[in-house]
Amino acid sequence: MAAVKKATVKPAAKVAEAAVKTGAPKAVEKKTEEKKVETAAPVKAEEVKPAEKKAAAPKAEKKAPAKKEAAKKAPAKKAELKSQLHVQFAGKSYSQEDLVKIAKDVWKYDLKQKAGDLTSIELYVKPEESMVYYVMNKEFTGSFFI
Repeated sequence: MAAVKKATVKPAAKVAEAAVKTGAPKAVEKKTEEKKVETAAPVKAEEVKPAEKKAAAPKAEKKAPAKKEAAKKAPAKKAELKSQLHVQFAGKSYSQEDLVKIAKDVWKYDLKQKAGDLTSIELYVKPEESMVYYVMNKEFTGSFFI
């Protein structure tokens, strides 16, 4: 014959507290009465509480590291595209840096402007004429031989 034990049911307020601690949705509070439950093994209300606490603790611990990992991934930036331009013709070779340096010299010495006033340079290379045409600060135009 199976042993009959009285098991008490937690009041709704305690169930709601347990739900808040574990992050479960809040249950609708209702008045409950003690009920008689037939069980094969004796179950005490005190034994259930530690199990709930242990189950709640690992869930909270798992969520915290996930947030830290997401924060670490956010600052990662994409690598910027690096490019180089080289113009080769008639046994001559010029890199983009070389052409920009010559254009800055034209700005400073030929146009007699301050180096700090130069904000933009557009260069157009015509190797068949050995010429570079420029537009500086969107208003100064001209050319130089290479």
